[in-house]
Amino acid sequence: MENSAHTIAGGAGLGSVQVADDVVAIIAGIAAVEVDGVSAMSGNFSNELMGKMGYKSLTRGVKVEILNQKVKIELALTMDYGYNIPATSSLVQNKVKNAVENMTGLEVVDVDIRIAAIDMKKGK
Repeated sequence: MENSAHTIAGGAGLGSVQVADDVVAIIAGIAAVEVDGVSAMSGNFSNELMGKMGYKSLTRGVKVEILNQKVKIELALTMDYGYNIPATSSLVQNKVKNAVENMTGLEVVDVDIRIAAIDMKKGK
């Protein structure tokens, strides 16, 4: 997997600051699971396989695209049973957008969510 870095700041003649795509993905993933009703991030088959092979990834279920300081994020979530999907998804979108923008200074233009599963063990 290729991990690109993007310059997010520079000034005062001290150099530049770059942030890797995976860092943005980690911020988004952590923000998403902090919302009540989100059980976990859901990965695809290759993420599941990598996890079994010993590769731990905090970016599971998160896809990030950064172009010209604008970020598009796709999240695959497992939600707890009993929560309102549209309302919870809206909370996730806002929390992820705010977290990424506040921590990186990049502009988040899209936070797309796919509900990949429902956790029947948890819930209201």
